[in-house]
Amino acid sequence: QVQLVESGGDLVQAGGSLRLSCAASGIIFSFATMTWYRQVPGKQRELVASMTGGGSTNYADSVKGRFTISRDNAKNTVYLQMNSLKPEDTAVYYCNSESYLGVSWGQGTHITVSS
Repeated sequence: QVQLVESGGDLVQAGGSLRLSCAASGIIFSFATMTWYRQVPGKQRELVASMTGGGSTNYADSVKGRFTISRDNAKNTVYLQMNSLKPEDTAVYYCNSESYLGVSWGQGTHITVSS
C-alpha cells in the first residue's frame, strides 16, 4: 500500500519561504513520478511542480522561478522549496505519486501566505 505523508505547511508572510516534504512508502520511489498539486476551496486542484524518476521537471507558470522541486531517492522523499511566496499561493498542497502501482495522494498540508 502506497503512503504519502506531507509536512511543512505553515503560516508565512508574503515574500517568505517554506519547504514542503513528502515522505513516500510502499513504492519503488526512484521510479515514481512525484508531483505537488494545490487546491483552494471552490477551485480545481492544480499542478504546481512535478519530477520524473529520471529527474525531468515541470512547473506551473505561476511558480516558475520561485518554487523548486527536488527529491532524495535515498530517503524516499520529495521536496518543494517555495520562495518569494505570495498570498495567492495560499492553498492546501498535496503530494502525488504515479508508479506501477497507480496514482496515490497524500492528505495535504496547509499553507497560508499573509499579505
